[in-house]
Amino acid sequence: MSGLDQVERTLVIIKPDAIQRRLAGEIIRRFERRGLRMIAMKMIQIDVPLAERHYAEHKGKPFYDALIRFITASASVVMVLEGPQAISMVRRMMGATNPADAEPGTIRADYAMQTTFNLVHGSDGPETAEREMALFFAPQEIISQPRPTERFDFV
Repeated sequence: MSGLDQVERTLVIIKPDAIQRRLAGEIIRRFERRGLRMIAMKMIQIDVPLAERHYAEHKGKPFYDALIRFITASASVVMVLEGPQAISMVRRMMGATNPADAEPGTIRADYAMQTTFNLVHGSDGPETAEREMALFFAPQEIISQPRPTERFDFV
């Protein structure tokens, strides 16, 4: 398998603003139609200790407290997506953190209103993805299944 075909896993959080605006299904649909496999998913209320562990690298920044209040305000959907170059693909599909800078056709350009309320989070690299997935899912909760076409030997 070439580097371009490298199967990766990434954590995605559909944040409270997307849940409140009933956009979760649309966001999930976009990822699935792109060919990413959802191999874990649950709706949770992220508590403050979990939010602080998840956003630890932002501690001390001016927006940190607001970020913690926002992500813990109501339910989120957390999921693990798998596929070739899943991390970079998800990040391109989400668009820039600031929706005003996001390319047309991305989730944030199409639906987000401001940087604080930008609908979705995706891991920014393989090490971050591993750390974040472990925060939200036990190993037995992540269930990778082959695509139907991968079950056949076409040789």
